[in-house]
Amino acid sequence: MDDQGRGPGPRPEGGGEAPPGRPPGPLPYEGVWRFTAPAVDSSVPQARHAVRDLLARQGVPVSDDIVEGLLLIVSELVTNAVRHAALLSPVLGVEVAVGAEWVRVSVEDNHPYRPTALEADHGQTGGRGLLLVREITREAGGVCDVEHTATGGKVIWSALPLTVARAV
Repeated sequence: MDDQGRGPGPRPEGGGEAPPGRPPGPLPYEGVWRFTAPAVDSSVPQARHAVRDLLARQGVPVSDDIVEGLLLIVSELVTNAVRHAALLSPVLGVEVAVGAEWVRVSVEDNHPYRPTALEADHGQTGGRGLLLVREITREAGGVCDVEHTATGGKVIWSALPLTVARAV
C-alpha cells in the first residue's frame, strides 16, 4: 500500500477554520493521507491496520471508541468496494483526513453505482454494511455521505469528531 499521496476530498462543514482561541495554522496531527490498494479481500485488514497505525503515528488525540468506530467503518467500506466494485475498479483508494476537531475516512472506487443503506433481513449474513456505517457515524455525532467522482466512480466518506458526542 502506498501512503505517500495527499488528496482533496469531502470535508465536514467548518473543517477549515481554527476553533476560537487557537492560533491559525495546522496542528501537528492535521493532514490528509491517501493510499491505494488492490480490490481483493486481503486489502480489508491491511487498510484497517494502515488507518490505525497512521492515527497512532501522527499522535491524533482520538478516543478509543472513535478509533474502533473508524476501523469498523474502514472495514465495511473496503469490503463493499472489494465485493461490489472490483470488476470495474481493480484498485481502490483510502483516504484519512484529520482536522483540529474531526477525522474523516473515505473509500473511493471507479464503479458508478451509488449504494444505499438497506434494512436487511435478520436471517441474512450481509447487506447491512452501509447501514452500519451510517449508524456508527450518527452515534458518534458525525456525518457521512456518498458522492460521485469526476471520473464517474464514487467516494463514500464518514467524518467523526475527535471526542465522543454526549447524549443530551
